[in-house]
Amino acid sequence: GSSSMATVCGSSMALMDAGVPLKAPVSGVAMGLIKEGDQVVVLTDILGDEDHLGDMDFKVVGTGEGITALQMDIQIEGVDRDIMSRALSQARAARLHILGKMREAIEVSRLEVAEYAPKYISLTINTDKIRDIIGPGGKIIRELSAEYEAKIDVDDDGTVKIFCSNGEAADALTRRIQEITAMPEVGKIYDGLVRTIKDYGAFVEILPGTDGMVHISELAVTRVEKVSDILKEGETVKVKVIDIDSRGRIRLSRKAALEDNK
Repeated sequence: GSSSMATVCGSSMALMDAGVPLKAPVSGVAMGLIKEGDQVVVLTDILGDEDHLGDMDFKVVGTGEGITALQMDIQIEGVDRDIMSRALSQARAARLHILGKMREAIEVSRLEVAEYAPKYISLTINTDKIRDIIGPGGKIIRELSAEYEAKIDVDDDGTVKIFCSNGEAADALTRRIQEITAMPEVGKIYDGLVRTIKDYGAFVEILPGTDGMVHISELAVTRVEKVSDILKEGETVKVKVIDIDSRGRIRLSRKAALEDNK
C-alpha cells in the first residue's frame, strides 16, 4: 500500500534489469499501529487511510539477510519493546514474501548493462597522446563529443572519462580514442596507408598521425628496382614494425609482413 516502499522494490528490480550489480535485492514494507487503551493491533502494508488515522507509520527495508533501513513516524508518545518486536517480526515475514515475488520476475542483476542505459567508461592513455585527443584549440575533442553525443574528460595523468547516453556509442567512442592514441608496437603488423613515395622507400601511416618508413629493400623478398612498381600513394598495405629508434622513428617492412602471413 505504501508508494515509497513500492519505489524501493521497483527501483531494486529496475537496477537489476539494467545490469547494475547489486549485492542483494531489497524490498520494503510499511507497518502501522492502531492503539486504543490496552488494545493494540499491528498492521502490515498499510494504506493511506491507515497511515492517516493510525498511530504509527513504520517503514522497514532490507534484504533476505537483514534490515538495511528504518523510518518511523508516531502519533503517540512511544512504543514499547513488545510492539516494536511484533512490528519487526511481521515486517520480516512481509519483506521475505515480497522478495520471493520479486525473484519470480528477476533474481539477480543481468550480466551486461542494458544496451540503451547511460554508460560511463574510464581508460588510460599515454600522457604524450593527450594532445592528440584534445587537438588544436580543442578541435578534436569537440568533434568527438558532438559525433558520439558524449561528454569526455581528460586528466593530466592520462585518464580519459567517457559519459555516453548508451553503451553502443560509448564502445564506439572508446575504440576511436584507442585508435587515435595507440602506440606502435615492434613486431606488430598494421594495415597502413601509403602517404608518400620516395626513390629510397615509402612513408606509410600505420596509426592516425603516426608514419613509418618502408625502405626499398624491405618491400619484397626479390630485388625491387622502383618503389612505384610495388606501391602507389593512397593504397593500403600490410607492414610490420621492425624497429623504433631512440628518436621515435619507425622502420617498417612489407617483406616481413608477407613472410609472417604465409
